[in-house]
Amino acid sequence: MSVASVLFDLDGTLVDPAGSITSGIRHALVAHGLTDPGEEKIEALVGPPLQVGLRTLDGVTEQNIDSIIAAYRARYAEVGMRQSKVYPGLRTLLGALQAAGIHTAVTTAKPLPIARELIAAQDLDGSLDAVHGNTGEGGSHGSSKAHIVAAALEHAGLDPARSVVVGDRHYDLDAARANGVTSIGVRWGFAQGDELDAADYRVATAAELAQLLLGERAAAELNFEKPMQEGAQ
Repeated sequence: MSVASVLFDLDGTLVDPAGSITSGIRHALVAHGLTDPGEEKIEALVGPPLQVGLRTLDGVTEQNIDSIIAAYRARYAEVGMRQSKVYPGLRTLLGALQAAGIHTAVTTAKPLPIARELIAAQDLDGSLDAVHGNTGEGGSHGSSKAHIVAAALEHAGLDPARSVVVGDRHYDLDAARANGVTSIGVRWGFAQGDELDAADYRVATAAELAQLLLGERAAAELNFEKPMQEGAQ
């Protein structure tokens, strides 16, 4: 691959929420008197905007959804960001991409201010050239991230043919395809079923990702941490 820019998803790709997202959603739902829908349904909400995902749950209405999101955001700010951690090997990879002169950015469905806060809390700001996300909670683009990837390409004048989207959900892969960008699906996030089959490439470790982005020789020179477990939460 000839890569000049890499656009990373955030939760489930760069940062392991360590259960803070799923537990925070549960906390907000139960606080509003709603039934816990179970781990499978909660995990499926990691990826699209909350305004979109929460509407798929029984008991969430136009009358209570804003309050549920506010309760979730308050708990996430209080404990969630501190619980989150960068996936093994990703700091090393970001440093290597930066050293190689490859543009690195985040393309996330999170509201931009919250994404920036999380990135700062994880001390990743110096390893990224740009951060792109949704302007708010509204979910006006539905679950699509195509507009976010498009904004990242336009902002830095990136060549789609030499750009790569790295993510753990089909929303990332769909956004890459919509913008003529190569996609890499990572197996350590929140992928549901076989959704990563739509990716151009799939990787299970940061070392494998480095081989694709930097080439085998450059990747072999990096000192990666122990491989991450598939489906890490």
